Amino acid sequence: MKDDPRVLESQPAILVVEDDASIAKHLTEGLREAGFSVSRVSSGAEARMYWKDSSPSLIILDLGLPDVSGMDLLQELRKDYPDLPVIITTARDQIADRVRGLEKGADDYLVKPYSFEELLARIRTQLRRSGRALLNRAVGDLELNLQNRSATSNGKALDLTPREFDLLALLVSVNGNVVTREMIQRDVFNVKSRMTSMDNVIDVHLSRLRKKLDECGSSFVIQTIRGVGIALRREA
Repeated sequence: MKDDPRVLESQPAILVVEDDASIAKHLTEGLREAGFSVSRVSSGAEARMYWKDSSPSLIILDLGLPDVSGMDLLQELRKDYPDLPVIITTARDQIADRVRGLEKGADDYLVKPYSFEELLARIRTQLRRSGRALLNRAVGDLELNLQNRSATSNGKALDLTPREFDLLALLVSVNGNVVTREMIQRDVFNVKSRMTSMDNVIDVHLSRLRKKLDECGSSFVIQTIRGVGIALRREA
């Protein structure tokens, strides 16, 4: 699907606040490929100027900035923009750091190193919760309206249950990349405990979604990548 993304609405704007040039390059390139508008700054001073002059949909904030504590910067941001989604990305993996970051106003906290697919899923979760997600998205013969939660494939309406729609939206959102079962469990079924396995429930929904795509003559199939996860790919 990477060769045919077609976003129908204006892209959510993401601000990456990251002073490591290599990490920032990887993030900005990946996020743009995933369909986002991305800007990057490397210091707290630049971040302040950006969010005052622009209107980002979400901020990815590294805590280890050269000129200011990321925690202090987050506090400043929250005074002016209490509802703007912020995801902290940091190497600080202590429970106390996570608790402090969330208490200071972060919406999510991701410890480096992390998978890019997981970051994408968390970004889209925060955009949906804040109402800043894309209203429509189309790729190939699939079109999703995220506002009224309807979908078509090959020009035909897909009769989807709420869970099936969320599952398809998640698969479409990652542009052909792999979605893990843990991501489906968390983002589609809102079950966060790793001790709870929903494999059978997930398999049932995947089977039904596969059948509905096939009945519409879609050019996409849901593939199971053994030991890795699930992906929506074009048929060869």
